This record gives sequence, structure tokens and C-alpha cells, in this order.
Amino acid sequence: MKIAASAIFLATLATAAQQEWVTRSNDHAKILLDLQAKYGPEGASRMGIDGLEQQVSRIGSAVEKASRADTLKALAELERRLKVEKDVRVKQDLEVMIQATKDELKADEIVERLRLPYPRVAQMIFGGIRGLLDDQVPAPLRKAANARLKKYAGLEQGYTPISEQAEKKVREKLSDKSLLGPFKNDVEQDLANSEAYIDGIGKLFEKYKQDEYQVSLAAIKKQVAAYNDFVRKEILPRAREDFRLPPELYRIALDSYGVDIPAPELAAKAHSAFSALQKEMNVIAARIAKQRGWASGDYRAVIGELKKDQITGEAILPHYQQRLKQVEEIVRRENLVTLPTREARIRLASAAESAASPAPNMRPPRMIGNTGEMGEFVLPLVVPTKDGKGLTADDFTYGAVSWALTVHELRPGHEMQFAKMIENGVSTARAVYAFNSANVEGWGLYSEAIMLPYLPDEGKLCSLLMRLMRAARAYLDPELQSGKITYEEARRILREDCVLSEAMTKQELDRYTFRAPGQATAYFYGYYRLMEIRTELEKKLGRKFDAKRFHDFILEQGLLPPSLLRKAILAEFDKV
Repeated sequence: MKIAASAIFLATLATAAQQEWVTRSNDHAKILLDLQAKYGPEGASRMGIDGLEQQVSRIGSAVEKASRADTLKALAELERRLKVEKDVRVKQDLEVMIQATKDELKADEIVERLRLPYPRVAQMIFGGIRGLLDDQVPAPLRKAANARLKKYAGLEQGYTPISEQAEKKVREKLSDKSLLGPFKNDVEQDLANSEAYIDGIGKLFEKYKQDEYQVSLAAIKKQVAAYNDFVRKEILPRAREDFRLPPELYRIALDSYGVDIPAPELAAKAHSAFSALQKEMNVIAARIAKQRGWASGDYRAVIGELKKDQITGEAILPHYQQRLKQVEEIVRRENLVTLPTREARIRLASAAESAASPAPNMRPPRMIGNTGEMGEFVLPLVVPTKDGKGLTADDFTYGAVSWALTVHELRPGHEMQFAKMIENGVSTARAVYAFNSANVEGWGLYSEAIMLPYLPDEGKLCSLLMRLMRAARAYLDPELQSGKITYEEARRILREDCVLSEAMTKQELDRYTFRAPGQATAYFYGYYRLMEIRTELEKKLGRKFDAKRFHDFILEQGLLPPSLLRKAILAEFDKV
């Protein structure tokens, strides 16, 4: 059974000290976790399931057929258990897992029916090794990286090189001209990133002083080079020039990220928010310009001036660490939410990590059997390009913007979501199978909103700039996919109205067009849904509304999607 990469990456399990119903819910979830361990051991290992460190995924039609059959059996068993379950909370968790499984089966069927497969071999291998060679992975487990690399290379008896498996999978469908080929720019960028991934693997083995990897890595290099030649000769000619997805595929993408309204409706809401935000930003920008003696009070010009305050080199990490302390002080002073007891980590991304995820991101800690591992805010400074040179971004390394980024990625944003789940314990269903980007990213953007009143003016302006960018995403992504807006106009809006660097603009457009169409809309939509819930509750409770209790309760629910979160909140606060 395959689970969306983002869901695997962000997955968590409840801690040992739990209520009885959570334990019973987790027993049901084991049905799906066992499938993950069988068909995606690398992801299951990253989640914290022990004993899978040396295992690797296999790909191909036979594996997919077996996975689908096992998934259907698991679905039937979950539905059987739902019929006899009495506890309301466990029933809800079963419903979450059943719906997640049905959605996955549906998405797999549509993708298989419409798209030519395109496995990204170098990235796949790097991800499998990166999951083991990490500061927060216990040293004894890191030793398994050698065995995993050997299996990827097909040097272990009974294993075929992953590159050969990938080529075979593509060739099985290559003659079917009705299948949609990958986007040409996507393939070219993937080929350009390949060297960074392979180089990154070697650097990881060296950093963690793992021996006897050289033979396997040498084999991997040759195999990846051969696979890339196959891609150039056989897949690139099938690649399409038009990045737009068929409506059926784009709708599935939106659904998978938790956006459950029609794309035109989403875009209309985003356009309205974008215009309102620009007006609000100009008020603050004019105030800043007057205070600092700048000629123009237009928010674009003021952001341009603020960007000149660049933090570079060794000063970046200490700056963000200090900013986090300032943010936490505000949270405590204003009684906004209960902070975690564990610390957060911040670091710069490697070249390979930047290729895999060129935007700032949160890397959650090991959640199963956690022994003190902490969440990690990873900050890439270079966006990869097809020529291999890369573009340097200035969007996240100036003082004013670090307020918004710290709040969103660290506290009270994403890092806090996962730290609180470790401390509180939530069911597997609410942590893994209820996950969607709208809920996760919605909380990050909502965190910026609740912090905004307490920031200095330059922090407020940049926080609104980040929200402006999220509103832009929510209409540029669907309108690019529908053809309502041109690529050039989208680029102009990002460069001029959102004041993004060329590097960040490229990252954004790549994201909408081929890296993850639909995902970028989830920030705005998740925030919109959370604000809807809050407004409804404030009207109901009036002066009895307690923001801290509201925020703590949201975090106690794990990663419930907005529709389920609303039901849980209204039920809980009905007691007030």
C-alpha cells in the first residue's frame, strides 16, 4: 500500500501513555501500517517502525497488483471492524482510515489509467539513504545504510537493481500512446538533479563514517547513468511541452491535499483575499517608510528596502535561533498557546536536500519510540536549475521576514504541531491517515495570523507578504492548470506583486506546474477553513471564547482535516 510521500514524511504515532481508546484505535491502524512496512519499508522506517532499516521497496506491475489486492483486503477488514465498534472516537478513526484507503485506491486507479509511469531513481535512492544517515537516527541503525544501498544496487542475492526495476516498469507501458507523458521541464530538471543526489549519498556515508559503501555506490552511479540515458532516449521523446494536467488528474491532486471545493471557487476567494491584503500591507508599509525616511511607501518598495538587510553565512543560524526565543517569549506573554517542553532545531539544507525540496520545510522527528529526537526546520538557500548552477534566494535571509518564517515553520507552527503530538499522544489514524496539507499548512498560516498583532511593523508587513504569496498560490496554481492565466503573467505577479526573488519565483512556478500541482493551494484553503471554524465558535461563545484553549485543543487532535476538526471543536466547546 502506497501512502502519499508528504503523509509518510509528516506521519506520527501516539506515545506510550495513552487513553484506552487510542490504544484500541492504534490496534486497528496496525492493519495499514503492516501494509506500509511490506510495500514501503523506507517510509515506515522513517516513521519509526523498527526492524525495517535494511529493507527496500520493489517496484513494478506485479508489486502494484499485489499491493492493491492486499489493500482491498485491509479495507474489507476495517469496514468489518467499523460495524462492531462502539466507541464514538474509535469509530471516527476507523472512518478516517477507511476513507483514506478508498481515496488512495481511487487515485492509484486514475493515475495508472492516465499517466505514463516515471520513477525518479536517483531521488528515490537518496531518500532511502537520507532516512537512515541523520544526526537524530541512533548510531546502530545508521549501519543499515550499507545493506540498503547494496540492495538498491542489486548486489545482494535476490535483489534486482532498482534502476532496472524502474526501466522495466516504464517499458511495460511505453507502447501505450494514450498515456500522458511527464512534463518535459520536469524530466530535464530531474536529470539535472541526479548528480546532486548521488553526490549527496556519498557525502552522507562520509559524514557518518560508514565503511564498505564504495563498491555499492560505484555500481549505483553506473546504473543511474544508464537509467538516465534510457530516460533521455525513451521518455524525453514522450514528454509533453504543456504542463497542464487533465481536469480529472488535477481534481485528484486537489483532493489529496485536502482542498475539497471546486478550483474556480477557491481561486475567487483567493483573488478577493489578495486584493484586501495588498491594501492592508500598504498601510503598514507607509508607516515604515515614514519612520525610516524612505521615498516610497508602496509595500513593494518597502519590502525591497527591507531585503537589503541580508543575513549571510554563519550568521543565519544564530539569527533564527534568537528569533525563535523572541517568538516564544511573545507566545508566553500573550498566553496564545501552550509551548512544548522540547526544543526545536534549525539548519541549512544540503545541495541534495535543496534538489529534493527547494523551499523552506519542516522535517519532523522520529515519532514512534522517540527518545529525544527533535523537529528540524531546514532552510535551503539555493534553488536547483537545469544547468546545474542554481539560483540563490534572498527571500528568507533578511531580518524582517524571519519573524514570519520562524512562526510558520517552528513555533507556534509546524514544529510545534509535531512536538505537541509527541508530548500529548494522538492516535495513528488522527496522525497519519487523517493527514492532509490543508490542515498542516493551514495551521502554519493561521499561526502567522495569531502572532501578527504582536510583531514589530516590519515583521507584520512580511507576515502579510507571506500570506499574500499563499493567496497568490491559491489562484495561480489552478488558473495556470486551466489555462486562464499565462506562465508569463504568473511570473510577473510573483516577481512584482509578491516581491519574490528569481530563485523563489522559479521554485513556485515549478511547484504549480510539475513538482506538486495543487499542493500550494492548501495553505490558503486550510487557513480559510480554520478561520471559518474560529469565527463560528467566537459567535457562539462570545466573551467566553478562550483563544489558548482553542489552540491547545486543535493541537491535541493531531492532524485532523478541517471537516472533522470542526465537528470535534464544536462538540468540545458545546460544554462551555
